[in-house]
Amino acid sequence: MQIATMYFKDRAQLKLQDELLQYNLNKSKGKFVGKRAEAIRELDDFEATRDAAKSIRQRVLDNLDTWLEIFEENARARGTTVLWAETPDEVNRHVLDIAARHGLKKAIKSKSMVSEESALDHAIEAAGMKVVETDLGEYILQINDYEPPSHIIAPALHKSKEEVSALFAKVHGTAPKTGIQELCAEARAVLREHYLTGDLGITGANFLIAETGSVFLVTNEGNATLCTTLPKVHVAITGIEKVVPTLEEASTLLRLLTRSATGQSITNYVDILTGIKGAGEFHGAEHMYVILVDSGRSKVLASEVKEALRCIRCGACMNHCPVYQNIGGHSYGWVYPGPIGSVITPMFIGQEVAADLPNASTLCGSCASVCPVRIPLPELLRKHRETQVRLDLRPVGERLGLRLWTWLASRPALYAWATRLGVRVMKWLGGYEGRIHSLPLASGWTNGRDLPAPAGKTFRELYAARRRAGRQT
Repeated sequence: MQIATMYFKDRAQLKLQDELLQYNLNKSKGKFVGKRAEAIRELDDFEATRDAAKSIRQRVLDNLDTWLEIFEENARARGTTVLWAETPDEVNRHVLDIAARHGLKKAIKSKSMVSEESALDHAIEAAGMKVVETDLGEYILQINDYEPPSHIIAPALHKSKEEVSALFAKVHGTAPKTGIQELCAEARAVLREHYLTGDLGITGANFLIAETGSVFLVTNEGNATLCTTLPKVHVAITGIEKVVPTLEEASTLLRLLTRSATGQSITNYVDILTGIKGAGEFHGAEHMYVILVDSGRSKVLASEVKEALRCIRCGACMNHCPVYQNIGGHSYGWVYPGPIGSVITPMFIGQEVAADLPNASTLCGSCASVCPVRIPLPELLRKHRETQVRLDLRPVGERLGLRLWTWLASRPALYAWATRLGVRVMKWLGGYEGRIHSLPLASGWTNGRDLPAPAGKTFRELYAARRRAGRQT
Protein backbone atom coordinates (compact mmCIF):
# COMPACT_ATOMS: atom_id res chain seq x y z
CA MET A 1 0.00 0.00 0.00
CA GLN A 2 1.23 3.47 -0.84
CA ILE A 3 2.47 5.35 2.21
CA ALA A 4 0.68 8.64 2.94
CA THR A 5 1.25 8.95 6.68
CA MET A 6 3.19 12.17 6.24
CA TYR A 7 -0.03 13.87 5.12
CA PHE A 8 -2.02 12.88 8.19
CA LYS A 9 -3.03 16.39 9.27
CA ASP A 10 -4.15 17.44 5.80
CA ARG A 11 -6.05 14.20 5.24
CA ALA A 12 -7.72 14.40 8.66
CA GLN A 13 -8.86 17.95 7.95
CA LEU A 14 -10.41 16.86 4.65
CA LYS A 15 -12.17 13.91 6.29
CA LEU A 16 -13.65 16.17 8.96
CA GLN A 17 -15.16 18.29 6.19
CA ASP A 18 -16.47 15.28 4.22
CA GLU A 19 -20.18 15.31 5.07
CA LEU A 20 -20.92 11.89 3.58
CA LEU A 21 -18.04 10.28 5.48
CA GLN A 22 -19.13 11.95 8.70
CA TYR A 23 -22.65 10.62 8.17
CA ASN A 24 -21.35 7.09 7.57
CA LEU A 25 -19.02 7.23 10.58
CA ASN A 26 -21.80 8.50 12.84
CA LYS A 27 -24.05 5.62 11.76
CA SER A 28 -21.44 3.04 12.74
CA LYS A 29 -20.15 4.67 15.93
CA GLY A 30 -22.36 2.96 18.43
CA LYS A 31 -22.77 -0.39 16.70
CA PHE A 32 -19.42 -1.96 17.52
CA VAL A 33 -19.31 -0.40 20.97
CA GLY A 34 -22.80 -1.51 21.94
CA LYS A 35 -22.45 -5.04 20.61
CA ARG A 36 -19.14 -5.51 22.38
CA ALA A 37 -20.64 -4.33 25.66
CA GLU A 38 -23.48 -6.85 25.34
CA ALA A 39 -21.16 -9.69 24.35
CA ILE A 40 -18.71 -9.31 27.22
CA ARG A 41 -21.57 -9.40 29.71
CA GLU A 42 -22.06 -13.03 28.67
CA LEU A 43 -18.72 -13.89 30.26
CA ASP A 44 -18.69 -14.05 34.04
CA ASP A 45 -14.91 -14.19 33.97
CA PHE A 46 -14.23 -11.56 31.29
CA GLU A 47 -11.46 -9.73 33.16
CA ALA A 48 -9.82 -13.01 34.17
CA THR A 49 -9.98 -14.12 30.53
CA ARG A 50 -8.26 -10.89 29.52
CA ASP A 51 -5.51 -11.62 32.02
CA ALA A 52 -5.13 -15.14 30.63
CA ALA A 53 -5.03 -13.83 27.05
CA LYS A 54 -2.38 -11.29 27.95
CA SER A 55 -0.32 -14.03 29.56
CA ILE A 56 -0.66 -16.30 26.52
CA ARG A 57 0.41 -13.64 24.08
CA GLN A 58 3.25 -12.37 26.25
CA ARG A 59 4.60 -15.88 26.83
CA VAL A 60 4.80 -16.32 23.07
CA LEU A 61 6.60 -13.03 22.53
CA ASP A 62 9.09 -13.80 25.29
CA ASN A 63 10.08 -16.99 23.43
CA LEU A 64 8.97 -16.20 19.90
CA ASP A 65 11.84 -17.93 18.13
CA THR A 66 11.15 -21.19 19.97
CA TRP A 67 7.42 -21.23 19.22
CA LEU A 68 8.02 -20.41 15.56
CA GLU A 69 10.44 -23.31 15.25
CA ILE A 70 7.91 -25.65 16.88
CA PHE A 71 5.22 -24.44 14.49
CA GLU A 72 7.48 -24.87 11.48
CA GLU A 73 8.48 -28.40 12.48
CA ASN A 74 4.89 -29.54 13.03
CA ALA A 75 3.58 -27.81 9.91
CA ARG A 76 6.25 -29.42 7.73
CA ALA A 77 5.46 -32.82 9.25
CA ARG A 78 1.91 -32.45 7.90
CA GLY A 79 2.93 -31.51 4.38
CA THR A 80 2.90 -27.72 4.68
CA THR A 81 5.77 -25.76 3.18
CA VAL A 82 6.89 -22.95 5.50
CA LEU A 83 8.57 -19.92 3.96
CA TRP A 84 10.04 -16.85 5.63
CA ALA A 85 9.83 -13.27 4.38
CA GLU A 86 11.90 -10.51 5.90
CA THR A 87 10.44 -7.73 3.72
CA PRO A 88 7.19 -7.01 1.86
CA ASP A 89 8.93 -7.59 -1.47
CA GLU A 90 9.91 -11.08 -0.33
CA VAL A 91 6.26 -11.85 0.39
CA ASN A 92 5.33 -10.98 -3.18
CA ARG A 93 8.25 -12.94 -4.63
CA HIS A 94 7.26 -16.04 -2.67
CA VAL A 95 3.66 -15.87 -3.89
CA LEU A 96 4.67 -15.32 -7.52
CA ASP A 97 7.23 -18.13 -7.35
CA ILE A 98 4.55 -20.48 -6.00
CA ALA A 99 2.16 -19.45 -8.77
CA ALA A 100 4.81 -20.01 -11.44
CA ARG A 101 5.83 -23.37 -9.97
CA HIS A 102 2.28 -24.71 -10.13
CA GLY A 103 1.15 -22.91 -13.28
CA LEU A 104 -1.56 -20.92 -11.48
CA LYS A 105 -3.67 -18.31 -13.27
CA LYS A 106 -6.27 -16.93 -10.84
CA ALA A 107 -5.99 -16.13 -7.14
CA ILE A 108 -9.05 -15.92 -4.91
CA LYS A 109 -8.18 -14.07 -1.78
CA SER A 110 -9.60 -13.83 1.71
CA LYS A 111 -8.95 -10.71 3.79
CA SER A 112 -5.30 -10.33 4.76
CA MET A 113 -3.99 -7.11 6.26
CA VAL A 114 -0.42 -8.41 6.02
CA SER A 115 -0.79 -8.69 2.25
CA GLU A 116 -1.86 -5.03 2.22
CA GLU A 117 1.60 -4.19 3.58
CA SER A 118 3.19 -5.56 0.42
CA ALA A 119 0.47 -4.47 -2.06
CA LEU A 120 0.26 -8.13 -3.07
CA ASP A 121 -2.76 -7.73 -5.36
CA HIS A 122 -0.90 -5.25 -7.54
CA ALA A 123 2.13 -7.54 -7.72
CA ILE A 124 -0.06 -10.46 -8.80
CA GLU A 125 -1.75 -8.42 -11.51
CA ALA A 126 1.59 -7.06 -12.71
CA ALA A 127 2.70 -10.67 -13.20
CA GLY A 128 -0.23 -11.28 -15.56
CA MET A 129 -2.46 -13.19 -13.15
CA LYS A 130 -5.98 -12.37 -12.03
CA VAL A 131 -6.75 -11.79 -8.36
CA VAL A 132 -10.20 -11.46 -6.79
CA GLU A 133 -10.87 -10.29 -3.25
CA THR A 134 -13.66 -12.42 -1.79
CA ASP A 135 -14.27 -10.69 1.54
CA LEU A 136 -17.28 -8.51 0.73
CA GLY A 137 -15.72 -5.34 2.10
CA GLU A 138 -12.42 -5.95 0.33
CA TYR A 139 -14.25 -6.81 -2.90
CA ILE A 140 -16.12 -3.50 -2.74
CA LEU A 141 -12.84 -1.65 -2.37
CA GLN A 142 -11.10 -3.65 -5.11
CA ILE A 143 -13.72 -2.84 -7.75
CA ASN A 144 -13.57 0.80 -6.65
CA ASP A 145 -10.05 1.17 -8.09
CA TYR A 146 -8.42 -0.56 -5.12
CA GLU A 147 -9.55 1.94 -2.54
CA PRO A 148 -7.60 1.27 0.70
CA PRO A 149 -9.38 -0.34 3.65
CA SER A 150 -10.39 1.99 6.47
CA HIS A 151 -10.78 -0.56 9.28
CA ILE A 152 -9.00 -3.82 10.03
CA ILE A 153 -12.17 -5.91 10.41
CA ALA A 154 -14.65 -3.83 8.38
CA PRO A 155 -12.58 -2.53 5.47
CA ALA A 156 -15.50 -0.73 3.78
CA LEU A 157 -16.87 0.78 6.99
CA HIS A 158 -16.72 4.24 5.42
CA LYS A 159 -19.08 3.27 2.59
CA SER A 160 -22.84 3.70 2.68
CA LYS A 161 -25.35 1.22 1.27
CA GLU A 162 -26.21 3.72 -1.44
CA GLU A 163 -22.56 4.08 -2.49
CA VAL A 164 -22.19 0.31 -2.74
CA SER A 165 -25.40 0.04 -4.75
CA ALA A 166 -24.19 2.62 -7.26
CA LEU A 167 -20.79 0.92 -7.49
CA PHE A 168 -22.29 -2.52 -8.14
CA ALA A 169 -24.59 -1.10 -10.81
CA LYS A 170 -21.62 0.55 -12.53
CA VAL A 171 -19.23 -2.41 -12.37
CA HIS A 172 -21.67 -5.31 -12.72
CA GLY A 173 -23.94 -3.59 -15.21
CA THR A 174 -27.01 -4.34 -13.11
CA ALA A 175 -29.95 -2.29 -11.91
CA PRO A 176 -29.33 -0.43 -8.62
CA LYS A 177 -30.58 -2.28 -5.56
CA THR A 178 -31.77 -0.81 -2.29
CA GLY A 179 -31.67 -3.74 0.13
CA ILE A 180 -28.57 -5.05 1.86
CA GLN A 181 -29.65 -8.66 1.29
CA GLU A 182 -30.08 -7.94 -2.43
CA LEU A 183 -26.60 -6.43 -2.61
CA CYS A 184 -25.10 -9.40 -0.79
CA ALA A 185 -26.88 -11.81 -3.13
CA GLU A 186 -25.50 -9.96 -6.13
CA ALA A 187 -21.96 -10.10 -4.77
CA ARG A 188 -22.39 -13.78 -3.95
CA ALA A 189 -23.47 -14.56 -7.51
CA VAL A 190 -20.48 -12.72 -8.96
CA LEU A 191 -17.97 -14.28 -6.58
CA ARG A 192 -19.33 -17.81 -6.98
CA GLU A 193 -17.84 -18.09 -10.46
CA HIS A 194 -14.44 -17.00 -9.19
CA TYR A 195 -14.52 -19.54 -6.36
CA LEU A 196 -15.11 -22.31 -8.88
CA THR A 197 -12.38 -21.19 -11.29
CA GLY A 198 -9.64 -20.00 -8.93
CA ASP A 199 -6.61 -22.26 -8.63
CA LEU A 200 -4.75 -20.31 -5.92
CA GLY A 201 -6.31 -19.48 -2.56
CA ILE A 202 -4.68 -16.78 -0.44
CA THR A 203 -5.58 -16.06 3.17
CA GLY A 204 -4.16 -14.51 6.26
CA ALA A 205 -4.17 -16.26 9.62
CA ASN A 206 -5.75 -15.21 12.87
CA PHE A 207 -3.50 -17.62 14.74
CA LEU A 208 -0.85 -20.23 14.00
CA ILE A 209 -1.06 -23.27 16.28
CA ALA A 210 2.42 -24.43 17.24
CA GLU A 211 1.47 -27.84 18.65
CA THR A 212 -0.27 -28.96 15.45
CA GLY A 213 1.23 -26.75 12.74
CA SER A 214 -2.27 -25.48 11.93
CA VAL A 215 -3.59 -22.24 10.45
CA PHE A 216 -6.54 -20.88 12.44
CA LEU A 217 -9.04 -18.67 10.59
CA VAL A 218 -12.24 -16.93 11.73
CA THR A 219 -14.73 -15.35 9.32
CA ASN A 220 -18.40 -14.49 9.08
CA GLU A 221 -18.86 -14.89 5.33
CA GLY A 222 -17.40 -18.33 4.73
CA ASN A 223 -15.17 -16.99 1.98
CA ALA A 224 -11.99 -18.18 3.69
CA THR A 225 -13.39 -21.71 3.80
CA LEU A 226 -13.95 -21.66 0.04
CA CYS A 227 -10.56 -20.04 -0.62
CA THR A 228 -8.78 -22.81 1.27
CA THR A 229 -10.72 -25.88 0.12
CA LEU A 230 -11.53 -25.36 -3.57
CA PRO A 231 -8.20 -24.23 -5.13
CA LYS A 232 -5.42 -26.77 -5.45
CA VAL A 233 -2.91 -24.44 -3.76
CA HIS A 234 -3.42 -22.51 -0.53
CA VAL A 235 -1.03 -19.81 0.66
CA ALA A 236 -1.46 -18.33 4.15
CA ILE A 237 0.40 -15.07 4.76
CA THR A 238 0.80 -13.91 8.34
CA GLY A 239 3.03 -12.03 10.73
CA ILE A 240 5.49 -13.97 12.85
CA GLU A 241 3.77 -12.79 16.03
CA LYS A 242 0.55 -14.74 15.31
CA VAL A 243 1.81 -18.05 16.69
CA VAL A 244 -0.04 -19.54 19.70
CA PRO A 245 1.25 -22.59 21.60
CA THR A 246 -1.89 -24.77 21.70
CA LEU A 247 -5.42 -25.08 20.37
CA GLU A 248 -6.73 -24.66 23.90
CA GLU A 249 -4.98 -21.31 24.23
CA ALA A 250 -6.24 -20.25 20.80
CA SER A 251 -9.75 -21.01 22.06
CA THR A 252 -9.20 -18.63 24.97
CA LEU A 253 -8.13 -15.90 22.56
CA LEU A 254 -11.09 -16.66 20.30
CA ARG A 255 -13.54 -15.98 23.14
CA LEU A 256 -12.15 -12.45 23.34
CA LEU A 257 -11.46 -11.83 19.66
CA THR A 258 -15.01 -12.28 18.42
CA ARG A 259 -16.62 -10.41 21.30
CA SER A 260 -14.18 -7.51 21.03
CA ALA A 261 -14.38 -7.31 17.24
CA THR A 262 -18.01 -7.82 16.25
CA GLY A 263 -19.83 -8.46 19.52
CA GLN A 264 -20.37 -12.15 18.73
CA SER A 265 -19.82 -15.08 21.04
CA ILE A 266 -18.27 -16.83 18.04
CA THR A 267 -18.04 -16.11 14.33
CA ASN A 268 -20.07 -18.00 11.74
CA TYR A 269 -17.04 -19.91 10.49
CA VAL A 270 -13.92 -21.19 12.23
CA ASP A 271 -11.41 -23.03 10.03
CA ILE A 272 -8.48 -24.97 11.46
CA LEU A 273 -6.31 -26.05 8.54
CA THR A 274 -3.68 -28.67 9.24
CA GLY A 275 -1.55 -29.67 6.29
CA ILE A 276 -2.50 -30.75 2.81
CA LYS A 277 -5.45 -32.83 1.65
CA GLY A 278 -5.01 -36.43 2.70
CA ALA A 279 -5.72 -39.62 0.81
CA GLY A 280 -9.45 -40.12 0.35
CA GLU A 281 -10.32 -36.55 1.36
CA PHE A 282 -12.54 -34.69 -1.08
CA HIS A 283 -11.88 -31.09 -0.01
CA GLY A 284 -8.66 -29.28 0.74
CA ALA A 285 -5.54 -27.97 -0.94
CA GLU A 286 -3.11 -30.32 -2.62
CA HIS A 287 -0.29 -27.91 -1.76
CA MET A 288 -0.21 -25.65 1.30
CA TYR A 289 2.24 -22.86 2.04
CA VAL A 290 2.60 -20.61 5.08
CA ILE A 291 4.62 -17.42 4.61
CA LEU A 292 5.88 -16.07 7.94
CA VAL A 293 6.38 -12.34 7.59
CA ASP A 294 8.76 -10.18 9.61
CA SER A 295 8.61 -6.78 7.86
CA GLY A 296 9.62 -4.85 10.97
CA ARG A 297 8.13 -7.12 13.61
CA SER A 298 11.53 -8.18 14.95
CA LYS A 299 12.33 -4.50 15.30
CA VAL A 300 9.16 -4.00 17.34
CA LEU A 301 10.01 -7.03 19.48
CA ALA A 302 13.36 -5.47 20.39
CA SER A 303 11.87 -2.05 21.16
CA GLU A 304 10.10 -0.23 23.98
CA VAL A 305 6.74 -0.85 22.30
CA LYS A 306 7.04 -4.64 21.98
CA GLU A 307 3.78 -5.14 23.88
CA ALA A 308 1.99 -3.99 20.72
CA LEU A 309 2.77 -7.40 19.19
CA ARG A 310 0.26 -8.96 21.59
CA CYS A 311 -2.44 -7.49 19.32
CA ILE A 312 -5.00 -9.99 17.98
CA ARG A 313 -6.41 -7.50 15.43
CA CYS A 314 -9.91 -7.17 16.88
CA GLY A 315 -10.26 -3.46 16.10
CA ALA A 316 -11.76 -2.60 19.50
CA CYS A 317 -9.23 0.17 20.10
CA MET A 318 -10.28 2.08 16.98
CA ASN A 319 -13.98 1.41 17.60
CA HIS A 320 -13.66 3.25 20.93
CA CYS A 321 -11.14 5.91 19.86
CA PRO A 322 -12.62 9.44 19.65
CA VAL A 323 -10.02 10.42 17.06
CA TYR A 324 -10.65 7.47 14.74
CA GLN A 325 -14.42 7.85 15.14
CA ASN A 326 -14.23 11.37 13.75
CA ILE A 327 -11.64 11.11 10.98
CA GLY A 328 -11.96 7.48 9.83
CA GLY A 329 -9.19 5.13 8.83
CA HIS A 330 -7.95 6.70 5.60
CA SER A 331 -6.53 9.71 7.43
CA TYR A 332 -3.80 7.53 8.93
CA GLY A 333 -2.30 6.91 5.50
CA TRP A 334 -1.26 3.26 5.73
CA VAL A 335 -2.51 -0.24 6.46
CA TYR A 336 -3.28 0.01 10.17
CA PRO A 337 -5.39 2.91 11.49
CA GLY A 338 -6.43 3.87 14.99
CA PRO A 339 -4.41 3.57 18.20
CA ILE A 340 -2.72 0.26 17.35
CA GLY A 341 -1.78 1.62 13.94
CA SER A 342 -0.33 4.74 15.53
CA VAL A 343 1.96 2.49 17.58
CA ILE A 344 3.10 -0.09 15.01
CA THR A 345 3.16 1.98 11.82
CA PRO A 346 6.14 4.15 12.87
CA MET A 347 8.04 0.95 13.63
CA PHE A 348 7.17 -0.66 10.29
CA ILE A 349 7.77 2.29 7.96
CA GLY A 350 9.85 4.72 10.05
CA GLN A 351 9.31 7.45 12.63
CA GLU A 352 10.28 10.12 10.12
CA VAL A 353 7.35 9.49 7.77
CA ALA A 354 4.81 8.61 10.47
CA ALA A 355 5.67 11.23 13.08
CA ASP A 356 2.14 12.61 13.35
CA LEU A 357 0.46 9.29 14.17
CA PRO A 358 1.60 8.91 17.81
CA ASN A 359 0.35 12.45 18.36
CA ALA A 360 -3.08 11.66 16.88
CA SER A 361 -4.43 10.71 20.28
CA THR A 362 -5.93 12.44 23.29
CA LEU A 363 -4.41 9.72 25.52
CA CYS A 364 -7.88 9.31 27.04
CA GLY A 365 -7.21 5.62 27.67
CA SER A 366 -10.34 4.23 26.02
CA CYS A 367 -8.23 1.99 23.79
CA ALA A 368 -6.35 0.42 26.69
CA SER A 369 -9.55 -0.09 28.67
CA VAL A 370 -11.08 -2.28 25.94
CA CYS A 371 -8.00 -4.06 24.57
CA PRO A 372 -8.63 -7.79 25.11
CA VAL A 373 -4.92 -8.49 25.65
CA ARG A 374 -4.31 -5.40 27.80
CA ILE A 375 -1.89 -3.54 25.54
CA PRO A 376 -1.09 -0.23 27.29
CA LEU A 377 -1.58 1.79 24.12
CA PRO A 378 -1.45 5.31 25.64
CA GLU A 379 1.83 4.43 27.33
CA LEU A 380 3.28 3.14 24.05
CA LEU A 381 2.14 6.27 22.23
CA ARG A 382 3.92 8.38 24.86
CA LYS A 383 7.09 6.36 24.32
CA HIS A 384 6.94 7.21 20.61
CA ARG A 385 6.48 10.87 21.45
CA GLU A 386 9.52 10.76 23.72
CA THR A 387 11.52 9.13 20.92
CA GLN A 388 10.48 11.83 18.49
CA VAL A 389 11.59 14.55 20.89
CA ARG A 390 14.97 12.86 21.33
CA LEU A 391 15.39 12.60 17.56
CA ASP A 392 14.24 16.20 16.95
CA LEU A 393 11.41 14.97 14.73
CA ARG A 394 8.81 17.38 16.07
CA PRO A 395 8.26 20.78 14.36
CA VAL A 396 10.66 23.55 15.34
CA GLY A 397 7.89 25.70 16.79
CA GLU A 398 6.68 22.85 18.99
CA ARG A 399 10.18 22.09 20.26
CA LEU A 400 10.88 25.75 21.01
CA GLY A 401 7.53 26.09 22.75
CA LEU A 402 8.24 23.11 25.01
CA ARG A 403 11.69 24.45 25.86
CA LEU A 404 10.23 27.85 26.68
CA TRP A 405 7.58 26.25 28.88
CA THR A 406 10.25 24.14 30.63
CA TRP A 407 12.37 27.22 31.26
CA LEU A 408 9.37 29.16 32.57
CA ALA A 409 7.96 26.33 34.71
CA SER A 410 11.31 25.92 36.47
CA ARG A 411 11.05 29.52 37.73
CA PRO A 412 7.97 29.56 40.00
CA ALA A 413 7.73 33.30 40.59
CA LEU A 414 8.08 34.14 36.91
CA TYR A 415 5.67 31.34 35.99
CA ALA A 416 3.04 32.68 38.41
CA TRP A 417 3.38 36.20 37.00
CA ALA A 418 3.19 34.97 33.38
CA THR A 419 0.08 32.86 33.99
CA ARG A 420 -1.68 35.74 35.78
CA LEU A 421 -0.98 37.95 32.80
CA GLY A 422 -1.93 35.24 30.31
CA VAL A 423 -5.37 34.45 31.74
CA ARG A 424 -6.27 38.14 31.86
CA VAL A 425 -5.27 38.67 28.24
CA MET A 426 -7.22 35.57 27.18
CA LYS A 427 -10.30 36.71 29.11
CA TRP A 428 -10.10 40.03 27.27
CA LEU A 429 -9.75 38.22 23.93
CA GLY A 430 -12.87 36.19 24.73
CA GLY A 431 -14.97 39.34 24.97
CA TYR A 432 -18.58 39.22 26.09
CA GLU A 433 -19.07 35.79 24.46
CA GLY A 434 -16.37 34.25 26.59
CA ARG A 435 -14.98 32.40 23.57
CA ILE A 436 -11.76 32.97 21.64
CA HIS A 437 -12.27 32.62 17.89
CA SER A 438 -8.62 32.99 16.89
CA LEU A 439 -5.41 32.53 18.85
CA PRO A 440 -2.08 32.51 16.96
CA LEU A 441 -0.30 30.16 19.36
CA ALA A 442 -3.25 27.74 19.36
CA SER A 443 -4.34 27.89 15.73
CA GLY A 444 -4.51 24.10 15.60
CA TRP A 445 -7.42 24.40 18.01
CA THR A 446 -9.09 27.65 16.97
CA ASN A 447 -9.03 26.87 13.24
CA GLY A 448 -11.65 24.22 13.88
CA ARG A 449 -13.42 25.35 17.05
CA ASP A 450 -13.65 28.20 19.55
CA LEU A 451 -11.49 28.15 22.66
CA PRO A 452 -13.40 28.88 25.89
CA ALA A 453 -11.88 31.92 27.56
CA PRO A 454 -10.54 31.48 31.11
CA ALA A 455 -12.20 33.16 34.08
CA GLY A 456 -9.58 35.90 34.25
CA LYS A 457 -7.81 34.57 37.33
CA THR A 458 -5.48 31.64 37.84
CA PHE A 459 -6.35 28.64 39.98
CA ARG A 460 -3.84 29.82 42.57
CA GLU A 461 -5.56 33.19 42.82
CA LEU A 462 -9.01 31.65 43.11
CA TYR A 463 -7.83 29.13 45.70
CA ALA A 464 -6.12 31.81 47.78
CA ALA A 465 -9.24 33.98 47.65
CA ARG A 466 -11.42 31.09 48.80
CA ARG A 467 -9.10 30.34 51.69
CA ARG A 468 -9.15 33.98 52.78
CA ALA A 469 -12.94 34.02 52.59
CA GLY A 470 -13.08 30.86 54.67
CA ARG A 471 -10.95 32.35 57.42
CA GLN A 472 -13.15 35.44 57.58
CA THR A 473 -16.37 33.47 58.16
